[in-house]
Amino acid sequence: MQTSLNFKHLENPVNPVFANHETFHPRFGWLKKGFDAAKKNPGIFLQDDAPVRLGVGKNMVRSIRYWCSAFKILDKNNLPTTFGEKLLGNNGWDSYLEDPASLWLLHWNLLKPTCEAAAWYYIFNIFRDLEFTKEDILLGLKDYIMNFNKNIADSSFIKDVNCILRMYVAQDFTRGNTPIEDSIDCPFNELGLIRHFGKNYQFKIGTKANLPASIIVASCLEYASWISQGRKTINIPSLLYDEGSPGMVFKLTENILCAAIETVAKQFDAIILSDTAGLIQLSFTDEPEILAEVILKQYYNS
Repeated sequence: MQTSLNFKHLENPVNPVFANHETFHPRFGWLKKGFDAAKKNPGIFLQDDAPVRLGVGKNMVRSIRYWCSAFKILDKNNLPTTFGEKLLGNNGWDSYLEDPASLWLLHWNLLKPTCEAAAWYYIFNIFRDLEFTKEDILLGLKDYIMNFNKNIADSSFIKDVNCILRMYVAQDFTRGNTPIEDSIDCPFNELGLIRHFGKNYQFKIGTKANLPASIIVASCLEYASWISQGRKTINIPSLLYDEGSPGMVFKLTENILCAAIETVAKQFDAIILSDTAGLIQLSFTDEPEILAEVILKQYYNS
């Protein structure tokens, strides 16, 4: 079953672009490096000496630029976004991404509208199989792109799928598994969202040891701000299973989601987990986007 999100009031929930990463997943230090360099000089990525200044190869310069844009820490003009400043600025919440919570926040930011990584959006939001092969994803992507009336080369899909698996597959060295090429230098492995066994892959659903309740609830409130259309409630099934929801992006269960809301509700009177006639809802008394930021500020400043 596929559930469609009512994104009608949003211009484009996803931009159907593929393989703009030059085959490189985001590596340790890249986002901070790109953010700081562009803040000093927005034209840095187009300069002939950019590889020297950034200390990477020419293709990697383009990749860093893409990832900084895709994670929405830089805008299309390579200027810092509000989110970029809050997270990575000089007095940012976590300027050097030392807290795994920040990786979850970036993962959320990558996939939220407008998502500039269409294959990522598809795999986490549209694709519903819990266990899969690489071929399953490729076939699904080919069907998905038909919604956009665009012709995309198969090679682009393959590059994206390979990049996603390098980026998110948890490496288990204790079992003697051979790590996927280059993935040991990718911070997003820490999220442990995808497991690998043989030719198969599997989403890790449920508990995430390094995903704080504050990040879950702030994401729920941001999501509600897009789709609740002024209502002060959103039901738990929508937060779990609808396209673009925190439940899909973080691969949560109802128990984990409700426990996170209950935890944050103890700190904020404006958050309520209610059960009315068997319908469990997240209720909030303040504007959801503002409340989300307050929760994140308190998390990072505590």
